Amino acid sequence: MRSPVVPFLEPVLGGLWWIVGAVALNYGLGTVVLAAGIGITGLLIAALRSRYAAGAPLPPGGRGRLVRNGVILVVLVAATGPLLGLVGLTELTVPVACALTGAALFPLASMLDERALLAAGGVLMVLAAAGALWALDSAGPLYPQGVVGLAAGAVLWVVGAQRSGLLAEVRSRR
Repeated sequence: MRSPVVPFLEPVLGGLWWIVGAVALNYGLGTVVLAAGIGITGLLIAALRSRYAAGAPLPPGGRGRLVRNGVILVVLVAATGPLLGLVGLTELTVPVACALTGAALFPLASMLDERALLAAGGVLMVLAAAGALWALDSAGPLYPQGVVGLAAGAVLWVVGAQRSGLLAEVRSRR
């Protein structure tokens, strides 16, 4: 198995989305879920670091594209809440941020030549659409924020483990 390019991308994004989802839960359960998510993220990063260190080098011009995509994503996600608040749709903030994250994975898939990122981006966009429907149909942040955040985090962790070969290694041990 070749060393993956940017091996920590999905675990870190998954951890951030898990935190977003855990914040929507009650204090007791939310704390336990948050701690479990931080633990999973830490274990994934430690496993990837011990196997691949920093990973394979990016293609020429890849670092600039990666940083540019990241900055654009952060700016758009940060602007989502206030802009949706202006039109009275703040409940759509997390689903729209999830859709933006999914859309940001598409150019990365072509840059890193990883088809798994295409699948992850598509799943995040479907989660965002479901979260938007839940946000407009329910009261409270449990479905649009909790379910979308936790599911997006889990999807990104699984895609990161698959892309880096951790899932294949677990299957070969059986």
